[in-house]
Amino acid sequence: MSDEFKASKPTLVMLHGLLGDRHDWAEVSAGLEGVDCLALDLPGHGENHQVQVASFEAFHHWLSDTLMTRGVSRYCLLGYSLGGRLALYHASRQPPRLEALWLESAHPGLPASERSARIAHDKRWATRFEQEPLENVLADWYQQPVFADLTAAQRARQIQRRLSNHGPAIASMLRSTSLGHQPSLWQWLESTPLPVSYFSGRRDAKFHTLATRLKTMAPRLRHITLEGGHNLHAEQPEMIAQQLNAWYRTLG
Repeated sequence: MSDEFKASKPTLVMLHGLLGDRHDWAEVSAGLEGVDCLALDLPGHGENHQVQVASFEAFHHWLSDTLMTRGVSRYCLLGYSLGGRLALYHASRQPPRLEALWLESAHPGLPASERSARIAHDKRWATRFEQEPLENVLADWYQQPVFADLTAAQRARQIQRRLSNHGPAIASMLRSTSLGHQPSLWQWLESTPLPVSYFSGRRDAKFHTLATRLKTMAPRLRHITLEGGHNLHAEQPEMIAQQLNAWYRTLG
């Protein structure tokens, strides 16, 4: 694939979930054909563990500045879980160079009546990440219902992978980007002309149901169902890469 061909395509910018880092996308990236990728460490994570953002809006500006610094002129966004919610908020701000949005297991936002309870819930976790040994907090974190499809061995591996995180940095990001602070973007998804695709796993009951509901409200949205749970890019990287390759080929 020539550099000239690559330059004619938008860069695929990849945003991982809470506790992850840019390397989470390695297997997806390996399956891509002629796609220029940029996997970023979120604020509070990986090499950006000292970076803090105070809100979704602050993240939007951080991402815009980061892409400008990296010389990204056109881009698509792929985001998982927290990274998907941040990508969705960024897209809703209508950045002029964004050409498509890909979401994986990402929530479009809670009704106003449920937000304060979620903020309190996330504050409790943030306090634990700040004050307790990380291994203890992670052992409980991966017992949450959204991770119910993990086997004991998978859960243990995930905990080991996440021990490199800095607890207070995770706490800061969790407080700032709680789902309770996120505006509801359901209506934006209904009306946006931006191409939007949503990956959900059949074993992820909560987010598969959410995505099915979203599809009925926003018929233009592409709902892609894969075999797997919440973390599809770890379970089905080849299938996600396949979908991305097919879309990039349509760009000519």
